[in-house]
Parts: sequence; C-alpha cells; structure tokens
Amino acid sequence: MRYVSTRGQAPVLGFADVLLAGLARDGGLYVPESWPRLPEPQVLAGLRQQGYAEVAAAVMAPFVSGDIDDETFTRICREAYAEFRHPAVVPLVQIDSTQWVQELFHGPTLAFKDVALQLVGRLFDHVLGKRNEHVTIVGATSGDTGPAAIDGVKGCEHVDIVILYPAGRTSEVQRRQMTTVQAPNVHAIAVDGTFDDCQDLVKAMFNDVAFRERMNLSAINSINWARVMAQVVYYVTASHALSGPVAFSVPTGNFGNVLAGWIAQRMGAPISRFMVASNTNDILTRFITAGDMSARDVVATISPSMDIQVSSNFERLLFEMNDRDGAVTAEQLQRFRTTGSLRVEPDQRSQWIEGNFSAFASDDTATLAEIARVYRETSMLLDPHTAIGTAAARLITTGEQVVTLGTAHPAKFPDAVERATGVRPALPAHLADLMSRPERLRSVPCDLVAVQRLVSEVARIRS
Repeated sequence: MRYVSTRGQAPVLGFADVLLAGLARDGGLYVPESWPRLPEPQVLAGLRQQGYAEVAAAVMAPFVSGDIDDETFTRICREAYAEFRHPAVVPLVQIDSTQWVQELFHGPTLAFKDVALQLVGRLFDHVLGKRNEHVTIVGATSGDTGPAAIDGVKGCEHVDIVILYPAGRTSEVQRRQMTTVQAPNVHAIAVDGTFDDCQDLVKAMFNDVAFRERMNLSAINSINWARVMAQVVYYVTASHALSGPVAFSVPTGNFGNVLAGWIAQRMGAPISRFMVASNTNDILTRFITAGDMSARDVVATISPSMDIQVSSNFERLLFEMNDRDGAVTAEQLQRFRTTGSLRVEPDQRSQWIEGNFSAFASDDTATLAEIARVYRETSMLLDPHTAIGTAAARLITTGEQVVTLGTAHPAKFPDAVERATGVRPALPAHLADLMSRPERLRSVPCDLVAVQRLVSEVARIRS
C-alpha cells in the first residue's frame, strides 16, 4: 500500500514512513492511493468468533502491507486489545428497540482514543525498533487524545511525547490522566488558549522544516493516518454484528471518527448514513445542514473534547470531494485559513454530503437533559459527548437501526453527570486514586517560539 498527500506535493510513501511522518511535508494529510475492500462477510463472521484483535488485523492488513507481515501485525493487535477491560473490547449495548451504544471506553484511559492509540503506540515502537531510530511525538488534545496517546507510548524506548492541551478547558480527570504520568518520556503542557490554538501550534512546528528535522517530529493526533485506520475497525464489527445496513451517530469535533466510518463504508461495510453530533461549537452541523463552514469563536462547554472549530480531518474527505486534486484542496484550505470560511460546489454537496451525512447540535442544557433521560429510562450513565450522540440518534432518525458511539466513560466527566442525574460515577479500580496522585504541571503562552523552546528542552534528542 502506498500513500499520497491531500495537497499533492509530498512524496508518495509506504505505511511505516507515513506512520512516522504524521503530517505530510506539504502540510497535507496522507491517505491510501486506493481504498481496499473488506474481507467477505463469512470471513468476518469467522474472525469475530476468534476475537476483536483478529478482525482488526484482517481489516487493517491491506493498509500495512509491504511494511509489516501478517503474523507480526496480528501479534501487535492482540497485545494492544489485551489492555481493554471488556472481553468484547467494544461491546454493543441496546438502549431501545432500534438504538445501540457501542462502548468504546473500556481501554486504559476510558476514551475511544484508546482503541487506536494502544495499537499506534506499539506500531511506533515496532517500526522505530527495527530502524534503531528515535522520534519526538508532538500532539494537541481537547481532552481525550492526550491521555490515550501518553498511555500508548509511556515508557517506549524510542519515543518522547509532548502533548499540548488548552489550560482550563479539559475536565480534571482528563488533565490528571496526563499530568500524573511520571514516565520520563512524557510531557504534558498547558497552553494559554483553545484546542484550535494547540492544533495550530502543532501544525506550525511540523511546517518549520528545520525544527521538524532537528527534533525528528512525529504526530499521534488524527492527522496521523494510523489513528484513523484503527478506528475503521469498530464500524465494521458493529455493522456486521447487527447485519446492517446501520446508521451511526458520532459525537465529533475533529471529524476523524466520522471519517473512519466513511472509510469503512467505502470499503464495503453495511452502513447507511452518518449522524454528525456537535455541541455549541457547531461548524460541522452548519456545514452539513446549510453549507456554512465558517469558523467562529470556540465556546467552552461541558463536552470539551468537541470544543473545536477547525476540523482537521475534514481535509481527507474534501480531497475525495475534489476528485483527489491536491492543488484544489490546498487552495481551498488556504482560503479557509485566511477568511475563516470554506465553500464547496453544490454538485459536490449533492454527491458527497446529502443523503450520506445528517447533523445535529446540542447546547449544554439539552445535553444535561439527555443524560437525565437516558438514565431515567435505562439506568445507563452517559458522558456528555455520548449523550449528544444519543440525542441525535433519537431526534433525526428515520426508524433505522442506529449505533451511537460511546466515546468516553461517564467518570471522565463526573460533574456533568452528577448535575444531570444526581449520581457521581466512580472511576474504575485502576484509576481510583487518580485525584490523589502528584501532578507535573507545565504551562506556556500561546506562542510558537515559546512552545518550540520548551519542546527542545524536554525532549531527549538522540544521535
């Protein structure tokens, strides 16, 4: 499998080089040259009997072909998903006659990002070990990617990781999952700004070629193809378990989770459509419903992982909408960066968006009401992100089977859950003492030079 950049000017690479590069040299995102097909349904059915790791290895095998052999890749998948607390890894829980929640939060850090990052961390260690190389991973988090990325690579001999997070804009549990990790290769840094500011700083570091090469930078955000690749699998398992076609309701801010579903559909998974669920930061909802992709100020909400206005992974879908014309894609994104607004042609909307995507946005009051409703009717506690998804599934359904992606454990957002239900969810046993663990707190202004200086100081550069 070979990979091309969405902006058309970067070298074509194999999987291992794409994994380590993260962002393409031209500022674009890597995508496969072509989309493979899934294994036949009867093959998938047999693999499901063996376990999630076996399905994952088979679904992702075409994406790593030429770089990682099947036996090694299957072993890496088994090791990654052995870290999950549920034997099904991503179990489906039915909540009414046509709706399910797929619980993606049974990994070490209680968020859906674990599904990808427990795998990606091991892929980094495998590839870097074979090459005897070292990288500095830099990433931005709105709350869940950071803890999952840190857990995935903590203690890795060949990796330093620096995660930027917006000061005061994550939950306390999310922050502590980063700042209490004592591994010497882990560095969590609070930025005086929003998630979009953190994301811009990461992209700026990659676009500074001299700094990128000196630090041997790599990315673990969903700009890294391997993240999206791993998320494709749970769409496949859910849609085949329910004998599709199935609609998915996806709480999202950065569009990576929705994009993974679109790729699964493209590969042949029986998926009918996607419901894109947003909070008050509703740029994706406005675009899907009215063609309005114009950035506004980020509003802090009780669902902070979705407090985003610049959805990086939309670039991969835009590239497809542009018939894979990298120059057109680059021009559109430059205009968006300059003007704060992105426009696509009516025929592109009718072909790619209408009928395949619908959208919904919920403010904090409605989200709390949805958490209370689901608890009252099912005794299930939902975190505020998943609750926006179940609200979308309930309010914009056409009667089809709908799977809402359960993106985080309710204990990651105990204040919001308690406010809605009167019940304060407890952390699982392995995190029960999180609030008493000592923190390593670092902060930096929203300034590229200051961030680069700090990254240079904390990362271990090896010859």
